[in-house]
This record gives sequence, C-alpha cells and structure tokens, in this order.
Amino acid sequence: MAEIPSEPTDPSHSMTCMEIWGGNKATFRNVTLPGLGAWVYSRPYQQAESGGDVYYVSNCATGRITRLMLADVSGHGSAVAKIANDLRMLMRRYVNHIQQVKFVSSMNNEFATLASSGGFATAVVATFLAPTRRLTFSNAGHPHPLIYTARDRRWRLLETLHDEKGHLCGPSDLPLGIFEDGDYGELELMLDVGDLVLFHTDAFIESRDSQGELLGSQAFLDIVSKIEGDHPETLLEKIVTKVTSLWPGNLTDDDVTLLLFQATGEEAQVPIGKRILAPFRFLKGMSASLLNGGRGMPLPEFSLANLGGAMFESLTHRATRIQKPK
Repeated sequence: MAEIPSEPTDPSHSMTCMEIWGGNKATFRNVTLPGLGAWVYSRPYQQAESGGDVYYVSNCATGRITRLMLADVSGHGSAVAKIANDLRMLMRRYVNHIQQVKFVSSMNNEFATLASSGGFATAVVATFLAPTRRLTFSNAGHPHPLIYTARDRRWRLLETLHDEKGHLCGPSDLPLGIFEDGDYGELELMLDVGDLVLFHTDAFIESRDSQGELLGSQAFLDIVSKIEGDHPETLLEKIVTKVTSLWPGNLTDDDVTLLLFQATGEEAQVPIGKRILAPFRFLKGMSASLLNGGRGMPLPEFSLANLGGAMFESLTHRATRIQKPK
C-alpha cells in the first residue's frame, strides 16, 4: 500500500512576498497565500528522497500574484535535481509577471536543450491574481486538472470548460522540449470563494480499477467526485487511499504528486505597505537571482493590471466564467 509522507514539524507554511516554495522532494503540506489555500502531496518513486515530479508555488513582490506549477520530468536522480533548480530560477525570474505565456515558453526552451538526450516534461501552470480571483491556466501535455465549483458542488475536467459563446476552451499543448520556441495557449476563468483546482501527475490516471483496467481521466474524475469536497485539508489523503485500495501496486511504480488549491477570498486585498515596499523587494530579488547564477528578472509588465494593481483589474481583464451545468 502507498504510504503518506511523514508530515514535517510544521505541516503548514505561510508564503511571504517574493518567496518561491517547493521542489522535488517528498512532502505533505498546507501552504497559505493571499486569497488562496493550497495543499501539496508528493512521494518520489520507491520512497526516494527526491523524484521526477517538480512542484512550485511563488508569491510576487506585492503578494497579489501567485503562480503554481506541477511538472513531470523524464528521468530521476541528479539530472532532475538540476532541472528542479532551473525551474526554481525561472519561477523567480517571472515572479512579478501576470501573463504566464513567456514563462511557459521559457520552460519549453530550457527542456529543448535536453532534447538530444531524450529529456522532456509535461507541466501544468496557473497564475492567480488575488484581488479579483482571476486564474490563468496553461497545459503542456499534462493530465487535465480537475475543478470543483462550490456553487453547484460538482467536479469536472478543466478541459471541458466552455467560454461565454459555448466554445470549448481547454488548452492542452505539446510536452516541454519537443520543439524549440513552442507556442503555448492559456485559458482565463474566475474562481468563486470555495472553488477548488486539483493538479495531479499521471500516476493516478495510469492506476487500475478493481477490474484491472486503466483508470484514465474520466474514471479518476468519478473517484474524486465521490469524495466530499467541503474539506480540502483531507482530500489529498483520501484520494491516495482510495486509488491505492483499488488494485495491488497502484501508486507504487512512479512518482506521485497532487497539488490542490482553493480560492478563500481572505487577505485578497493587499495592504498599501506591501505595495510601497514592492519595488525594493523586486530589486532584492533581481540581485539575488544574478548572484546565484541566474539571468536576472525581466522588468515587470507595463500594463494597468500589473502596475495599477487591483484598481484597474476589473477594467482591463474580462475572464471566462465557468458555465453552470444545464
């Protein structure tokens, strides 16, 4: 039976401005951010100290912008450790950017340099703007995330979202490193308080049901849908326990990672003090990036949403809302 990673001394972590949290080691932890609660479960293959699943959460200089990423990297050991460090540096470079397409393209370029050795990864990336609860989502060949809408108490695959005109709008682009200069799309939507988004690696959809058949995305969705969504703090453990119980060997032949986050609406309005100190945090972060061998951070986006903050957000961005089921 798959084991739950031992909880750290402090199983809860509150993110600070300009912080990048995560990696590729075993963990089972709650992370709190402005407007979001997040839970991460990760267990490397064969109980190793680190594995091929890489997870990161970042918080910008003002606390308004949160980025969440889960990548499934081919390979194990020291090669993945270097990739995990490179991804941390990329998270730091783009920590103050609302638009995430450049970040995903930069990830692809990093993996493209490994193509000759067969290196590639699948990844899912989301950027959350706390004052308006706007979520931007990109998928690079990764299993489709699940989303739970609190108003109708229903889970669904994120690929089945539709825009206001009824058009299917679930991005799912090629894995990272397949082509240089890959073009990756994004989907925008608004999260209501209580909504949940679940990222997961392919260990879950490649597990087997009680008849020995591969689960796939739909059967995994059915499993999660039968678990109470009102208690996100226990959801990950229940998912692991349920999938493990279905068939001998489930969740033992690969790295296993779940990343769950929920819109809380708490502390979504960033205090003026944090806004005033933001430029100094940015300069400190840029200096640290250069000193650690990075290429430095790009300049912040010159957009009303980024420089003007929440005051302009509702005027400059109209996000796609999730349609209620008919």
